[in-house]
Amino acid sequence: MANFSGIWKMKRSENFDELLKALGVNAMLRKVAVAAASNPHVEIRQDGEQFYIKTSTSVRTTEISFHIGKEFDEETVDGRKCKSLATWESDTKISCQQTLVDGDGPKTFWTRKLSGDELTLVFGADDVLCTRVYVRE
Repeated sequence: MANFSGIWKMKRSENFDELLKALGVNAMLRKVAVAAASNPHVEIRQDGEQFYIKTSTSVRTTEISFHIGKEFDEETVDGRKCKSLATWESDTKISCQQTLVDGDGPKTFWTRKLSGDELTLVFGADDVLCTRVYVRE
């Protein structure tokens, strides 16, 4: 099993605005969100199947802690509360399905895949995907 621990700096991002559109975020908030999320700082700590992920931007910091295979509380990219379940898709890839606690919306999920010192994070809302590639500092 791969070790995701480290401090990660974003190298590139694709389709973040399109993802926010798919989630129903209005144009003004999208502009703020895209600017704020353009340079996230990500810290990952891993102890076996226990993970802690802290993502910091100039506007917001999110923290999640979870154990692979156990449901946990999380927020979608646009801030809605959900129940999430992360599982190993392979030795180097984690998949997480999110289920909204209240209301309706697109089916959301994320994956994190490790390839050497590169981490690829994919957010999905139905069939719209946002890919973010990070490098380990």
